[in-house]
Amino acid sequence: MQNLTNTAQTLGLSTARRHLFLCADQTEPKCCAKQSGIDSWNYLKRRVTELGLASGPSPHLLRTKANCLRACTQGPIAVVYPDGTWYHSCTPEIIERILQEHILQGIPVKEYTFAQNPNFTP
Repeated sequence: MQNLTNTAQTLGLSTARRHLFLCADQTEPKCCAKQSGIDSWNYLKRRVTELGLASGPSPHLLRTKANCLRACTQGPIAVVYPDGTWYHSCTPEIIERILQEHILQGIPVKEYTFAQNPNFTP
């Protein structure tokens, strides 16, 4: 249990401000081509590191690669919690906008938002 507690503390699981889930590397690609999802995931990982968003005791952002987020159209699909903001068409260019506008400035990227559930409590 101690190793898990240390891992949680190192990752900032109880102090992170937001968590972005990206549908990528699907077993059965439906919302987008498999390579498109992988390219978006690799871009997200690189930019989160470059921007320093996942470092420190209270990171701005946790990121998770999901196999499927069940909105199987216009992908890659992403969702940002705790805001409950869902995005479509998450190419590297759109991910950059999500990082710059939503994650860093707190302003969702409206033209790629297809659903919101601000009352969601994980």
